[in-house]
Amino acid sequence: MKTVLAFGDSLTWGYDPESGRRHLSENRWPVALADALGGRVEVIGEGLNGRTTAFDDHLGGSDRNGARTLPMVLDTHKPIDLVVIMLGTNDLKPSVHGLAFTARQGIEKLVSLVRNHDWSFEMETPAVLIVAPPPFCETANPDYAAMFAGKISESRMLGSMYADVADDLECGFFDASTVASTSPVDGIHLDAENTRAIGKALAPVVSLMLGL
Repeated sequence: MKTVLAFGDSLTWGYDPESGRRHLSENRWPVALADALGGRVEVIGEGLNGRTTAFDDHLGGSDRNGARTLPMVLDTHKPIDLVVIMLGTNDLKPSVHGLAFTARQGIEKLVSLVRNHDWSFEMETPAVLIVAPPPFCETANPDYAAMFAGKISESRMLGSMYADVADDLECGFFDASTVASTSPVDGIHLDAENTRAIGKALAPVVSLMLGL
């Protein structure tokens, strides 16, 4: 059975903007992806709230720097056939970095880490699929509006920038905004329907990349 690692943030973890809790397992996109592939693939959901591509955020209770933690995660779950990376939302916090361009650089760093990892025991280097998260939307939530102040336009740049990275580095690419929209409840996260939609839409892309 093929193994897919879904490396992401709260959108991958399954944060529910309505309740502030976690979506039920079947509503998280890694599980929806596995279901859509009919059990032919093991999909490992590796989502962490607040995770960035490659930047420090010391406000959380755990290390949120994706570039620092990815090598450990790769070792934990190897062998891996495909790494799906959906990050960048938290890079856009003004307190972290705030720019789509630096999120793009972070994605480039993560791809490099996958490809240059010590894949021991003659394991093949996994393929990489870059997923651009849906852009932010307006919200009346005062905390999230302040946390991502003025960054809606930056979030809309991620799709085209990530597509360019994928083309340059010969990775797979999918723009989640084509099937999902963020919830106006907080302007950042996804309701259950939109979270599931990403997993279902990724199924044919993953199937093609794995040669299923």
